[in-house]
Amino acid sequence: MKKLINDPKDVVDESVEGFGLAHAHLVTVHPDPLFVSRKVPKAGKVGLLSGGGSGHEPLHAGYVGFGMLDAAVPGAVFTSPTPDAIIPATAAANSGAGVVHIVKNYTGDVLNFETAAEMAQADGIEVRTVLVNDDVAVEDSLYTAGRRGVGGTVLVEKIAGAAAERGDGLDAVAALGQRVVDNVRTMGVALSACTVPHAGVPSFELGGDEIEIGIGIHGEPGRHRIPMENADGITERLLEPVLTDLKPAAGEKVLLFVNGMGGTPSSELYIVYRHAVKVLEAAGLVVERSLVGNYITSLEMQGCSISVLRLDDEMTELWDAPVHTPALRWGM
Repeated sequence: MKKLINDPKDVVDESVEGFGLAHAHLVTVHPDPLFVSRKVPKAGKVGLLSGGGSGHEPLHAGYVGFGMLDAAVPGAVFTSPTPDAIIPATAAANSGAGVVHIVKNYTGDVLNFETAAEMAQADGIEVRTVLVNDDVAVEDSLYTAGRRGVGGTVLVEKIAGAAAERGDGLDAVAALGQRVVDNVRTMGVALSACTVPHAGVPSFELGGDEIEIGIGIHGEPGRHRIPMENADGITERLLEPVLTDLKPAAGEKVLLFVNGMGGTPSSELYIVYRHAVKVLEAAGLVVERSLVGNYITSLEMQGCSISVLRLDDEMTELWDAPVHTPALRWGM
């Protein structure tokens, strides 16, 4: 294993410390317990909080700032943060209008955020939870009850964040987040495994000519393992279950999100995007908005995921709204 680290047990703390130094104008790092908050909170605004295991950067700390999250809680690599960090992060995200927890559907995340929400509400902070479960690859895994939360999480955070920034109330922001969840589906592929620093060995084994269709962001098993094929073939394999499950009607407008898993160059992601547009247009869909890049990764895993979000006018407006975070920025 070759990684730019010091001691494996210090990876998250040192990474978040460096992140805070690099983006000190946007975020504040709280070291004990560890969480990241927005540098300049907006009084009276609904707060947004998310979090989860590290290793998926820039998710979630990279989306703290104007127009998205007010706080993020990084756990150990691929491990849920604990309530003792989520509770103060919830308090930091609260500006008097309550807090929406955006939670990916992994058992540890669900249980720990649920506990933290109960404690926060006992302290007088109103909390609503949006559970993201956009992965169509499997219904259940060792990590979840139901579908996993993956690439669609970024879209939920952006659109719900814009709704909070414009002044929507707590229930309205949560409902907007849920509307995104209801209208987004994702499927991923791995060309290679990643290596968790403290483990020192790949998370799973793939043959030299094998790929895993439907892989999870922690290396959880997918739908099936097949021989390597070209980018267009892989793109079609990912989109077929997404469209089958989402069931968009001809003429509908969609956002197409091609996400890298951490080890895939942008040039390859754009090749995937190129063919995905052709597939969607052939299905009668209008690709109204797009996002391409490494936005929710799995350490250095090679591969990608494709998310399709069915858009309406309000979601499109909120997607276009200004955002200023370390990892996502436009309209400012």
